[in-house]
Amino acid sequence: QLNMAKKKEAFLKDFNEGPLEFKPTYKFDLYSDVYDTSEKKRKPAWTDRILWKVKNLCEVASKEGNFSEEEQLISVILNNYVSHMTYGISDHKPVTGTFTLEMKPLFSDPLITLNPEGEWSPDHDVLIHYTAVPEFHSSAWDWIGLFQVAFRHVNDYVTYAWVEDDEISSDKDSKQVYLSASEIPKMGGEFLLCYYSNNLQSIVGISEPFQV
Repeated sequence: QLNMAKKKEAFLKDFNEGPLEFKPTYKFDLYSDVYDTSEKKRKPAWTDRILWKVKNLCEVASKEGNFSEEEQLISVILNNYVSHMTYGISDHKPVTGTFTLEMKPLFSDPLITLNPEGEWSPDHDVLIHYTAVPEFHSSAWDWIGLFQVAFRHVNDYVTYAWVEDDEISSDKDSKQVYLSASEIPKMGGEFLLCYYSNNLQSIVGISEPFQV
């Protein structure tokens, strides 16, 4: 039924599914691994499915022939696609898929180069030095965040400085921003700096790790 629908319905045609290498997951008697023994005696079916579709930023351009598949920004690999037959609280058995998601950078070189200046300690204010490529357009809402090295999300910052409000010096090639000593984590450790661009809604520069 799903394969027939994919042939007929345009919005389903680009969706992918892994191979069905598990038993039908519906319909079971509750709290058992026995298929339906009720009066209806429904035929076992692969009712629960996981489909996926990747919509790349350059997808439209690719359809027009401007990008090759190798240039797509996002790729997905299905690692496993399985049912879990030990669960019995429903007449369906749950299905899970595990994927590897690869996101290629929008730019091969960083738009911002960041460097922490001097020794970083909660005993004194600290300085951040950064430079931008000529074509980068900054915003009043751009900020530089201090992150632990193992951060996973842009909102995981320990503290941050606005690039305009906290700027103390600027010339054509480089700028300086300060962070107050009260913002520096007293527990110390290994950190890095990230420049967040409001226009691009993305981190566009990351420093080398350094010690606080």
